[in-house]
Amino acid sequence: MKKCSAHDIATIQGVKRSGAVNNQVIRHLLIDSRKLLTAADSLFFAIKTHSNDGHLYIEELYAKGVRLFVVSELPEINHYPDATFFLTDDVVGVLQSIAASHRQLFTFPVIAITGSNGKTIVKEWLYHLLQPVVEITRSPRSFNSQLGVPLSIWQFGSQHQMAIIEAGISKKGEMSKLFNVIHPTIGLITNLGAAHAEGFTTEEEKLQEKLILFKEVETLVYCKDHLLISKYIGKSDVLKSGKRLISWGMDPTSDIVLKKVQQFPHSTMLQIEYGRKSVEFEIPFVDRIAIENTMHCFALAVALDLDENVVDRMKTLPSLSMRLEMKEGQHHSILINDSYNADLTGVMSALEFLSEQNPGLAKTAVLSDISGISSQPEKVYAELAGFMKAKKINSLYAVGPVFEKYASYFREEKIQFTSFASTDALIAHIHPIFFKERTVLIKGARNFQFERVSQLLERKIHKTRLEVNLSIVQQNFKLHQSLLKPSTKIMAMVKAFSYGAGSYEIANLLQQNGVDYIAVAYVDEGVELRKAGIHLPIMIMNAETDGFASLVEYDLEPEVFSLEHARCLDAFLNSEGIQHFPIHLKIDSGMHRLGLDEDQVNQYLIEFKSSRFIIQSVFTHLVASGDPRNDDFTANQLNIFEKLASTIQSVVGYPINRHASNTAAIHRHPQASYEMVRLGIGLYGVSAAAGKSLPLKEAVELKTTIAQIRRVKKRESVGYGRAYLLQKDTTIATIRIGYADGFPRSLGNGRGSVLVRGQAYPTIGNVCMDMTMIDLGDNDQIQVDEDVLVFGREHSIAAIAQQAGSIPYEIMTGISARVPRIYLSE
Repeated sequence: MKKCSAHDIATIQGVKRSGAVNNQVIRHLLIDSRKLLTAADSLFFAIKTHSNDGHLYIEELYAKGVRLFVVSELPEINHYPDATFFLTDDVVGVLQSIAASHRQLFTFPVIAITGSNGKTIVKEWLYHLLQPVVEITRSPRSFNSQLGVPLSIWQFGSQHQMAIIEAGISKKGEMSKLFNVIHPTIGLITNLGAAHAEGFTTEEEKLQEKLILFKEVETLVYCKDHLLISKYIGKSDVLKSGKRLISWGMDPTSDIVLKKVQQFPHSTMLQIEYGRKSVEFEIPFVDRIAIENTMHCFALAVALDLDENVVDRMKTLPSLSMRLEMKEGQHHSILINDSYNADLTGVMSALEFLSEQNPGLAKTAVLSDISGISSQPEKVYAELAGFMKAKKINSLYAVGPVFEKYASYFREEKIQFTSFASTDALIAHIHPIFFKERTVLIKGARNFQFERVSQLLERKIHKTRLEVNLSIVQQNFKLHQSLLKPSTKIMAMVKAFSYGAGSYEIANLLQQNGVDYIAVAYVDEGVELRKAGIHLPIMIMNAETDGFASLVEYDLEPEVFSLEHARCLDAFLNSEGIQHFPIHLKIDSGMHRLGLDEDQVNQYLIEFKSSRFIIQSVFTHLVASGDPRNDDFTANQLNIFEKLASTIQSVVGYPINRHASNTAAIHRHPQASYEMVRLGIGLYGVSAAAGKSLPLKEAVELKTTIAQIRRVKKRESVGYGRAYLLQKDTTIATIRIGYADGFPRSLGNGRGSVLVRGQAYPTIGNVCMDMTMIDLGDNDQIQVDEDVLVFGREHSIAAIAQQAGSIPYEIMTGISARVPRIYLSE
């Protein structure tokens, strides 16, 4: 198969080549600098958007080895002596032209799906149904835009026998560009809804734009019950001429007739007639949208003459993850958070989902004005009110002027209706107690910032707090950085909630200060960082199989630590149609916890030599890098690691980062810095090495307050179990921290101490779940609500750990999530 080269790019109309003359073969089209896999064969497109400019990342990518750039403005090319720049007025257009040329290399059937809703689900279900009988490539996730479609086409390979591509538009003129890239042979339109209505003057105009995609298809599949679609296809000479039209619907004149729908509690039986055939099958869904999507899939299988192959697989159609998130709220409430969009179809689907949850709880919706309604808004809101009544959603908090205009429809349906002009007004009015023992849907368009509503209802209040000084964290980072060569990268360990300090806040600070990588323990930690706006590469150290989908969705890079783990991940990526996926390979050099030994490394290189994995780094875990007594063992670990890393490097043939140094090794074993180091607890000013340490400052302080002070007489006991009997009359202070907050029980009965007004006072009695008692002796000056320092710069976390018979890592990571984090900057 012909490969695209730099020379080919220069021949595209409107492109002018500048800089060095390269004729590299291009394997990777890059539009996001964070997703660089292999620099030598990547072509970067410097795309300008309203919020970003790809030209800002040219210097960074050049430093990483990228030499081919498509730009709309030339940089100072003498700063990039080995780079080739392709200058054009339309960077996205060049991307599409490359993909269109690649498309012409293949003659297999290409199915294109468009419509207002359901494209991704139909695509994934078609893949599920057809993959056992034909090798399919398909759009990853929701890659259906002007950028996503060409990237999907670029995945076409000689091993494929069919392609399924989504195409989405938001305004006129877009579909002709996608048509030129896709050139489908089979078309399917799902439906026509309110999504992106703002880009068109009428529904007919939007439909006409969508159907441009199918002007040269051989076969077109559609639902005859969608009257506007059916009518337009019926009168269009372009769509009728020389095409095989296949319709489905309840309409008896459809080519495929849905004769009967029989619903059960958790499934639906469909009876279908077409031609001289009659089939019946069950699907594991009960909602109307799932039935429609199923019929789209079945009709397309008929178009491919594969209907008999898919009937048995209908009962195993997978439930695909949606954008709804359920979480626990205050006062025994359940929150359903969906701030993705607020188009009519999405709102109705979310309300239906709400109605199906927690039968014993009352239902409340918090909604913003519905977007994308260009005609008959009064009718839409009236129907929405009726729908909510039918679904037994009995109260509505509405934000926006349109809801207020049509408030009467909701009140007529006996729905408790309260409207607000803005999200600020809503937040000023509501209190979490309003939603006690309710299931609450929070759904609004992004510009309404409904995540603030969700945060309010989740909020927890606690007078114990963990104060994190970000300025000191920054100083500690710079101190460690000064010990390294300028070329050595730093991976910051923000796992376990950044050692208890707060993942996002620490990651954001380090992102601003030039850290190269972030590492977290679990997928959900990485997801939260992505949602919060962290764009750095993120390594996931324990990526379990049920989190693989989130790895892909949120651009997270898993550690692969065993052959079994690699096989599971490879199988998942294959099922998703994803290639060139970044991983980090872990070597067991002596820890004997996770990782591949020498035999397993060799087996990995045999099994996965030509796999879809791109190894971003190879790393190992040092057992005792901070202990001089084990330096010989550390040296042996490094020898094992270097040998295996060299073997891997020689087989894969592209540069791989190596990292072994943790916080202690950064200054005790500088020879082990390699291409990258991992910095963890040292960020917070805690030394992980014995002997001489760095001049670090502790950045974290755990504080609480005094709840009560009392005078207790001699021979009285204090706390549970009567563990301590007073030897004299004593003043006892009860402080607002217990083992549920992360204050260990082992610190009770005088083994631990805290500071009040700079003076240490011992604990007395057993540590309780939420409270701890301390012995003030005869001090009668201390007052209720005074601050108490549990640990910090004046009362070292290392000292507390020693009192508890533990280590600073355990103390820091043990601070409960219910303890608020407060961030300071000097």
